[in-house]
Amino acid sequence: MISVCMASYNGGKFIKQQLESILKQLSTDDEVIISDDSSTDDTLKVIHSLNDNRIKIISNQNFKNPIFNFENALKKANGEFIFLADQDDIWVEGKVEHMTKLLCQYDMVVTDHSIINEEGEDILESYFLKVSSGPGVVKNLVKNTYFGCCMAFRARVLNYALPFPQYIPMHDIWLGFVADLFFKVKFIDHPYTKYRKHSNNASNATEVVSSNNLRTKIKYRVNIIRYIPNLIYRKLHKD
Repeated sequence: MISVCMASYNGGKFIKQQLESILKQLSTDDEVIISDDSSTDDTLKVIHSLNDNRIKIISNQNFKNPIFNFENALKKANGEFIFLADQDDIWVEGKVEHMTKLLCQYDMVVTDHSIINEEGEDILESYFLKVSSGPGVVKNLVKNTYFGCCMAFRARVLNYALPFPQYIPMHDIWLGFVADLFFKVKFIDHPYTKYRKHSNNASNATEVVSSNNLRTKIKYRVNIIRYIPNLIYRKLHKD
């Protein structure tokens, strides 16, 4: 079973196109879990209009934070394979099939992505060509290359990643860090996600962190490193 986890907030403009690109790649037994952070636009109305019983909506949340909104969706996931999805992107045909096959060999798979603008026009064909993406604890602490919208992993990763620490820069940095420490990770250079860049983006760690000053970046990374003993404790008591 596949669980696609999405955090939504005022995403009515793009969420229908994204959900349609996801649902057509899923089986009847799979699920899309959407945690909505009290949207004030027509997000929920648009979701309900799809009338698809694979969609499970957790509404009236009040996190005011995409990190813990995503965590809320992840806590409700029932699948063996977990995919993360942003509300405003587009999934490319074949994404689910290819990544699911790789998850039989690896615990986490991260794909390349292209970048489109608000109108869906191409801005960048490959993020991997721009940034040297790949696994590695030190590498990704220096420059994060884990994008949640391009990530899928086995449910056992959540045994160590949940609950999220209070002070982390973004959920994808944390999940990638946990996977790098304890699991097998595979990066593939096919852009299976069209990442939509627009003025209201609040989804990926790289852009959020890069907008902060050096002191803030250092603080984020120190906070993550401080959680290593806690992660080791979790592993010792779960294995």
